[in-house]
Amino acid sequence: MRVMIPALRRSLDDTDASFCASAARQLGVAPGEMGEVQILRQAVDARKKGDVFFSVHCRVDLAPKAAKRVLGDKKIHAQPWQAPEPLSVAHGERPLSGRVLVVGMGPAGLFAGWLLAREGYRPLIIDRGKAMEDRVRDVEGYWCTGRADPESNPLFGEGGAGTFSDGKLTARSKDPRCSTVLDTFLACGAEKEIGILAKPHVGTDRLRTVVQNLRNEIIALGGEVRFSTKLDRIHAEAGQLRAVTLVKNGIPERIDCGALVLAIGQGARDTYGYLFSSGFAMAPKPFAVGVRAEHPQDLINESQYGPFARHPKLGAADYKLTGQAGGRGVYSFCMCPGGFVVGAGAGPGEMVVNGMSNFDRAGKNANAALVVQVFPEDFGKGALDGIAFQQRLEQAAWDLGGGEGLAPACRMADFMAGQRTVSFGAVEPTFRPGVTGADLNGCLPPFVGAALREALVIFARQIKGFDMPDAVLTAVESRTSAPVRILRDESMQSLTHRGVYPVGEGAGYAGGIVSSAVDGLRAAEAIISQFRPETP
Repeated sequence: MRVMIPALRRSLDDTDASFCASAARQLGVAPGEMGEVQILRQAVDARKKGDVFFSVHCRVDLAPKAAKRVLGDKKIHAQPWQAPEPLSVAHGERPLSGRVLVVGMGPAGLFAGWLLAREGYRPLIIDRGKAMEDRVRDVEGYWCTGRADPESNPLFGEGGAGTFSDGKLTARSKDPRCSTVLDTFLACGAEKEIGILAKPHVGTDRLRTVVQNLRNEIIALGGEVRFSTKLDRIHAEAGQLRAVTLVKNGIPERIDCGALVLAIGQGARDTYGYLFSSGFAMAPKPFAVGVRAEHPQDLINESQYGPFARHPKLGAADYKLTGQAGGRGVYSFCMCPGGFVVGAGAGPGEMVVNGMSNFDRAGKNANAALVVQVFPEDFGKGALDGIAFQQRLEQAAWDLGGGEGLAPACRMADFMAGQRTVSFGAVEPTFRPGVTGADLNGCLPPFVGAALREALVIFARQIKGFDMPDAVLTAVESRTSAPVRILRDESMQSLTHRGVYPVGEGAGYAGGIVSSAVDGLRAAEAIISQFRPETP
């Protein structure tokens, strides 16, 4: 009988054979009563720095009597094994009055397009940016020179903004669609370990290939993909979608459209403006702003793992910090072990920083966003006021950096003292093309700077050495999530434009790769449940 066992202990030095023997002892069964042991999820337990081990959830084959004993032991919390149900949606009966269009090829758009193609709907999927192979060259050029291509950059192009990050696949949601997302990444070439790690990450270097493979799978299933193609206009009659106008190379094309998955990223500010002027129901939403903090990765490893810091099975340690300061939440976000601080703007006058790391996480620095909650009352109640707030911060950071693509940065000690950094010390900033020593009060709102200074004292009690004087803070981290939400109802359709499905992070309904992908799958399911697929 197959049984699911949570939280078995696995030593860092266990082999597969020694772990099986250990698992039998922990379950109180004889080796002859236990068959195959499959690890379903593995997490590092470092709560006691002198006793670091892996906590694993397993599927175990047990003899019937042994299974009965284990299931009856309340200390083990075992459950009968239930295989996950494959993603399945019954097709609707209504005919489509035009093509199914997906706008945006971030996680939400890609996974909506993938499911629609799999089910025979032959979607047209567009992105205003370029294909991955061209986009990578453009982004690398931006990081070297500080000059971004307005249509091919870390925000626009195949894979969306998440492609140039850590490729983290964590999600707080228990939605079973999360498994579909992970399985699809695995099928498209991600490393096998993402299927079991509690904090899986693909790595930006591997994610690029995975995204291209997913695009090729969509095409093989009957979908059509177009790059450098922008949504120019949505045509509606009496609040019902009828058609769209797309523009490529300056040439417009009108296409009859029966359903539109609107998976724009939060960088598409001109599209937000068009939607608002066209009467789409939209509202401001809270988000967070702050800085990127860099520390030596060795410091983080030693703080998190103690004497086990250099164990080869552990790799680069991460962290998650939360606190309250100035009546607001302050927290770490998008932590990148062994990573780099990178530019994430889409044009001149925008200094935006983000973090990324490759699969091996071998960089000498750890970095994470340290951000402070921002609410509509801080920037205005208009739907687009949060975007204007972001723009002011990003312009101020651009100017503070000198206006040539350099980011303003300062040492931790200087930030705490409220003064300008003249030179850096033991921690070398990783931002390219470079940084300008600055007083970050020149670009951060006073309430954000004050809350960060208060919170850094709290964080130093959670991670030893976090307040090291030479740690580097780089500004501005302004795009943690969209500052606006495109309102939709329970059917996932726009409140004002039926047939339009706003999804993902850009629409204000997700906050990462997996949650965005899940939102895209849900929108595809909503379309599939209403309409029958095209016939060849």
